Amino acid sequence: MLDHDLIREADRQLTICNACRYCEGYCAVYPALELRRAFAEGDIVFLAHLCHDCRACYYACMYAPPHEFGVNIPQVLSEVRLASYRRLSWPALLGRAFADRSTGVILGAAATVLVAVLTLLLAGPTRLFSSHRGAGAFYEVIPYWTMVAVGIALSMYVVAVWSAGGVRFWLEGGRVPQPVRLRALLRAAADALNLKWLRGGGPGCYYPAARPSSLRRLFHGCVAYGFLAAFASTTIAAVYQDLLHRLPPYALTSAPVVLGSAGGVAMIVGSGGLISLKLRSDTRPAGAGAALLDYVFLLILGLAALSGMLTLALRETPMMGAILTLHLGLVAALYITAPYGKFVHALYRYLAVLRHHLEQRASKEAGSVVDQ
Repeated sequence: MLDHDLIREADRQLTICNACRYCEGYCAVYPALELRRAFAEGDIVFLAHLCHDCRACYYACMYAPPHEFGVNIPQVLSEVRLASYRRLSWPALLGRAFADRSTGVILGAAATVLVAVLTLLLAGPTRLFSSHRGAGAFYEVIPYWTMVAVGIALSMYVVAVWSAGGVRFWLEGGRVPQPVRLRALLRAAADALNLKWLRGGGPGCYYPAARPSSLRRLFHGCVAYGFLAAFASTTIAAVYQDLLHRLPPYALTSAPVVLGSAGGVAMIVGSGGLISLKLRSDTRPAGAGAALLDYVFLLILGLAALSGMLTLALRETPMMGAILTLHLGLVAALYITAPYGKFVHALYRYLAVLRHHLEQRASKEAGSVVDQ
C-alpha cells in the first residue's frame, strides 16, 4: 500500500474536484473522475497515471493555493505516481531509485563502466584505439555475439520487470467494465502516438509557466518518435545483417543510417528542449522529487543519442572504438534504468489510457440503454 497520508490527501482533493467539475473538459482525468463517487487507492493510482501533467487545471482552479482548500492536483498526482512506481517495481532494492535518485545514477554509471571494462578486456587497447574500416568494422572492437547476448539479457530483464508491474497495476485498478478488444488497444495507442493529452484541453500544456504552449508536446514528440526511429533503424540493421548477410557499417544513404540519424537528432533536440523547459518551469504544481527523476532520464537518453551520432561521424577514425564503447555503455545504462526511472511512465500511462477508453465506452453504452 502507498503512504496513508498521501492517499488521504489525494482523496480529499479529488473529492473537491468532483464536486466542482469546472475542469471537466481539460483532460482525460476529469471524465474518469466523474464516473466515481469514492476513491479507493487503486482509483487514485489509476487517475495519477492518467494525468499527463499538463497543469491546465492548476492555473484554472479557484481553490488552488493560497486558498484554504489547497487544491493542487498536478502536484498530488505526481507524488502518487512516484510512490506507485516504487511499489510496483521489482526488486524492491532497486525500486529505491524512485525515492533515492543516487541509486539510479549509480546503476546507470555502473552499467556504462562495466561495458567499458569488458570492451577493454575483450579488445585490448590496441584494437580499441585503432582505425577499423569495411564490413564488420564495429565487431573488431566488440564481438557481435557479445553485443547480442548483453542486449537480449537486458531486454528480457526490462520486459520481465515491466510485465510484473503492469499486471499488478492493471489488477489493482479493479474490475474492467468491458473486455479488452483490439479497438480499445488501437485507440489507446493512437492517443499515445499523437500525444493527445498533452494539449492541455486544446491550446497546449501550461508548461513551463501559466500560459498554454505546444513546446512540451513538440519536444516530447521528438523524444518519442526519435526513439521509435532508432528502434526501427536497429530492427532494419538486424534484417540487413542476419537475413541479407550485409555487415555494418552501412552507407550514409541506407535505411538504418537515415532512420538512426533522424532518430538521434530528434532525441537530442527533444531531450535538450524538455530539460530547458523543466529548468524554467513553475515548481508550485510539481511533485517533490519528480524533476530530478526526469533530468536523469533525459540526460542519459540525450547522451546516448549524441554518442550514437558521434559514432557515425567518427566511424572511420581511431576514435571509433572509444566512442562506440561509450555509446553502448550509455545504451546499457538506459536499459538497466528503464524499470527504475521516468521511462516506466510510458507503460503505466498507456495502461491508464486503455482503461479510460474501456470505462468511457461502458458509460456511453449504459447511458444508451437508459435512454431507450
